[in-house]
Amino acid sequence: MELGRFQAGIEATFGERDRARGVDGTFRWFVEEVGEVAKALRGTDRANLEHELGDAFAWLTSVANVAGVDLEQAARRFADGCPRCGARPCTCPPA
Repeated sequence: MELGRFQAGIEATFGERDRARGVDGTFRWFVEEVGEVAKALRGTDRANLEHELGDAFAWLTSVANVAGVDLEQAARRFADGCPRCGARPCTCPPA
């Protein structure tokens, strides 16, 4: 699935609720889902990890929608490799 189509689908499905909740409330739901990803990473259930990553991605997309950010545009800076060094794979010193 293309990122733009996914973002439009999340908007069509949840946009009204997300806007009513506001960016702060929607962001808090996203953070909760990231916590569930962290918990799933400590386990061994791949299906659960996939589920939780999907939830976190959907909530991140909702945050982008409420904040008015086009995720395809936001992701473009990574299209040609590392946005800092321009290499693929990244040659920046480890953080």
